[in-house]
Amino acid sequence: MNRFVLNETSYHGAGAIQAIPQEVLGRGFRKAFVASDPDLIRFGVTQKVLDLLTEASIPYVVYSDIKANPTIENVQHGVDEFKASDADCIIAIGGGSSMDTAKAIGIVVANPEFADIRSLEGVAPTKNKCIPILAVPTTAGTAAEVTINYVITDAEKNRKMVCVDVHDIPVVAVVDPDMMSSMPKGLTAATGMDALTHAIEGYITQGAWEMSDMFHLKAIEIIAKNLRGAVANSKEGREGMALGQYIAGMGFSNVGLGIVHSMAHPLGALYDTPHGVANAIILPTVMEYNAPATGEKYRAIAAAMGVVGTESMSQEEYRRAAVDAVRKLSADVGIPADLKQIVKPEDIPFLAQSAYDDACRPGNPRETSVEEIAALYRNLL
Repeated sequence: MNRFVLNETSYHGAGAIQAIPQEVLGRGFRKAFVASDPDLIRFGVTQKVLDLLTEASIPYVVYSDIKANPTIENVQHGVDEFKASDADCIIAIGGGSSMDTAKAIGIVVANPEFADIRSLEGVAPTKNKCIPILAVPTTAGTAAEVTINYVITDAEKNRKMVCVDVHDIPVVAVVDPDMMSSMPKGLTAATGMDALTHAIEGYITQGAWEMSDMFHLKAIEIIAKNLRGAVANSKEGREGMALGQYIAGMGFSNVGLGIVHSMAHPLGALYDTPHGVANAIILPTVMEYNAPATGEKYRAIAAAMGVVGTESMSQEEYRRAAVDAVRKLSADVGIPADLKQIVKPEDIPFLAQSAYDDACRPGNPRETSVEEIAALYRNLL
């Protein structure tokens, strides 16, 4: 049996944020708790939505104690602030950090027996749907607006907790490329490669099946065609990436990921490495490692990446072509080629054990070990 969980409603395209007031009012909500990170507030991105709420006479309060890699403390503070706000819905505006924080807040408020944030790690047996969330992504990458996952950093233990819960998915996703137009090139590249990682890992994960394959291959195709343009801030590139990353999220949220993500998570926890950058650096190396366990899937990946002539290639050739196409795209958008400037060799045993223990690891198509993961980290130095 396979299960698929998606948003109740999603809006796509330029100007989609105009639908937010009608969704808030139409669902009978009285007051919004707007979760958005300080930079988006500072640069006026969040204000675009706040202006719409004001025009519709919808009361709101803003919560901005959100870090790039949100922590247990950010969530605990947010829970207290939500309880004091008299709000009955959350509008999450931002990248994965804002939406992950909002999900955790919404779950804890609705399921107070999980007030210990660490108890949410893995697949927590919550009983109630979280406080209703309207998610407005400002980056084209995490797809947190359509997933049942969120990640919170346990700063005390230097590790990221991957939480998977069908009760946390936003009821409404508003995917407006205009909200992403202010992203700097580096962030566009990193989040875009995160989306590509979602699509590729989701396509080859152990839980993949026909429906998820359909989403992932289309996402790979759209991302490969549009990421370079998005980094150059073209209108077509931004619109394409907004759609591609959402489609990737529709798939991987329901079938899982692999060790690219489980290796990237400890880098964010220990070094505060941007998640998309970590994924992008690790992805080609792990693709090479996983190739023997992927059947003919790399032929389809290479074709979706735009490689010509894959139908006549040998297995070795199309697997190499798929990896090379990913590596070329990553280089073209300015992602570093290795982890030399990030990882300290003496930290590899800790990183490898953390990656092995990560909730994404069991989905990897190839069985692995702490020692093999450590070797992959070393190969990237």
